[in-house]
Amino acid sequence: LVGAAVYTGREAALGFLVGGVFGLGLAAIFVHSRLAERAFMPYIVASQTIPILALAPLIAFAFGNGLVGIVIVASYLTFFPVTIAELRGLTSPDPRALELMRSCAASRWTIFWKLRMPASVPYLFAALKVAATASIVGAIVGEGNPGGSQFGLGRAILNFNEQYITGPEKLWAAIIAAALLGLVFFLVVRLLELYALRGRPHAAVG
Repeated sequence: LVGAAVYTGREAALGFLVGGVFGLGLAAIFVHSRLAERAFMPYIVASQTIPILALAPLIAFAFGNGLVGIVIVASYLTFFPVTIAELRGLTSPDPRALELMRSCAASRWTIFWKLRMPASVPYLFAALKVAATASIVGAIVGEGNPGGSQFGLGRAILNFNEQYITGPEKLWAAIIAAALLGLVFFLVVRLLELYALRGRPHAAVG
């Protein structure tokens, strides 16, 4: 199971990275364009109402059952909390601070990097802690597709489920391994948060 956990962890990490970057990009676009937010946010929210078990086979059909398809499933579960929380963070600066920077002829780019991004960091890490564990779920679901990966925890859980009567301990071991992997991802993000927010007491969100 250690090898299966490492394999799933690699897929989840890639999905976490892709989904996180995509979510950050969407939030950055939306904070600068209310029109884009009004146009696309309803569809982004609606996309999260589709059960991942129904969507994963469609993704596998379109992109294959290999690494790409699994990473897309993981990133699908990752990008949404990052988008919502980062957008909230980017819009959190004091309006007076925004007006001050604008009165000093600061460009949108300067305001974004010097004011909005620093203010959004606690919100971002709150979302990343959720996204980190969600990426594990996405990777496992992606591996469980028919014809999917034969090496990860998702496939191990399916195989051990079929052998539950004769060896229930194997299934429970795989489930515990998945939970521990999610905990590792969470703790890594938490450590990064503590490092990034050092010197900023009470800055954490969630």
